[in-house]
Amino acid sequence: MRDGVSKRGGVAGEGAGTAARAPVKTFQAYLPPAHRTYSCIHCRAHLASHDELISKSFQGSQGRAYLFNSVVNVGCGPAEERVLLTGLHAVADIYCECCKTMLGWKYEHAFESSQKYKEGKFIIELAHMVKENGWD
Repeated sequence: MRDGVSKRGGVAGEGAGTAARAPVKTFQAYLPPAHRTYSCIHCRAHLASHDELISKSFQGSQGRAYLFNSVVNVGCGPAEERVLLTGLHAVADIYCECCKTMLGWKYEHAFESSQKYKEGKFIIELAHMVKENGWD
């Protein structure tokens, strides 16, 4: 385990000697079970720890969105310039590595100095995440 994230590969049940049983999908990274996490609503892959949440005050293309410092199990497309509510940004669409659902975007570059804090951060839309582990 490194930085609180364990990396696992392969398919659960591999080598168990039962060919009739369907393989269980595993995820690339698992966040520690004691932490409150956000997961993909479509496949339940872990996406981010609550500790990485920066802001809940963002707007995505499909409604409310959260800004995270770092994420796991997320792939990144090519960066492109887009005019967003807060001005011109270079952003790259991000998607769940496990089910390939588009989740939001990563801020690659902000052209306005007041928006520089977003660079390298991730937007995930609420429509694509669910809270798991210890939210009581």
